[in-house]
Amino acid sequence: MDLLLLSEKEIRDLVGPAEALPVVRDAFVRLARGEAILPGVIHLDIPNSGAEAHVKGAHLRGSRFFTIKVASGSYANPDRGLSVGSGIVLVFDSITGFPRAVLFDNGYLTDLRTGAAGALAADLLANREVHRVGIVGVGTQARYQLAALLGVRTPERVIAFGRSEAKATAFAQEMEKLHRIRVLPAKTVEQAVRGSDVVITVTPSREPVVRAEWIGPGTHVTAVGADGPDKQELEVEVLKKADKVVADRLDQCVRFGEIHHAVEAGVLRPADVYAELGEIAAGLKRGRTSAQEIIVADLTGVGVQDAAVAELVVTAATRHGIGKAFDI
Repeated sequence: MDLLLLSEKEIRDLVGPAEALPVVRDAFVRLARGEAILPGVIHLDIPNSGAEAHVKGAHLRGSRFFTIKVASGSYANPDRGLSVGSGIVLVFDSITGFPRAVLFDNGYLTDLRTGAAGALAADLLANREVHRVGIVGVGTQARYQLAALLGVRTPERVIAFGRSEAKATAFAQEMEKLHRIRVLPAKTVEQAVRGSDVVITVTPSREPVVRAEWIGPGTHVTAVGADGPDKQELEVEVLKKADKVVADRLDQCVRFGEIHHAVEAGVLRPADVYAELGEIAAGLKRGRTSAQEIIVADLTGVGVQDAAVAELVVTAATRHGIGKAFDI
């Protein structure tokens, strides 16, 4: 059996935000319909170095493949001249169990599918008219969130906050040039959040940075950064204030994510969570029903997203004859 090896550059050439969104949407729909096998997430933190890894696997019923994804990295890597994140995706034959492909994506597919989930949440839950977007965080994932969001909404301007004023300014200039949209750096988190129709948080913060009093009627919040039990970006009162709280996967979000902290603080019960993202995508529950609703989407990252984009890559690579095949 041939084993296909694909490099990050080859993967980038095959798929981007436009290709990722429909398969991620479909993966969430299939999850909601019970058409996915999804084991628990493995978190591995290395305290001495600050490195971390998340291991996620999934199989979408009827697919030729199942996947195991390792997303790894360290927030100290930029000081070492390295990117924050890396990773690898292993693709297996769903009938034989044999490995079929190794995707050396260096975290690209994780960034891509996370951006797609953010865009899906905004498409299902934000108001159709979006004048202003506030982004908290100006790292790699902020770039993917904005690129994906622009596929479903057309804001007049974007306000972005970063802990480094220089990085926030560089982000604003880069994104404005790339997307031909007005992007401004914010001096404070409040400046990015208050008055924004859509708020996206993409930081590794371990304490709340967004306060409930800054969130006004009609706001949609996509919280991405809390992908571990110790990470938190929103005050629990943000979720308490929300008219609807939506989880990408509820049993994950009660263990880590913004919902985890709200439940732990006693301001929210798991039963209070309105829906999972897939239920809304599948039409099993309604999304936004009022222009004034405050809605929070807690995105912790679900293995079905990885399975969907991995299958997309392998199928496209096979069709175009891209990658190196080894007989095993």
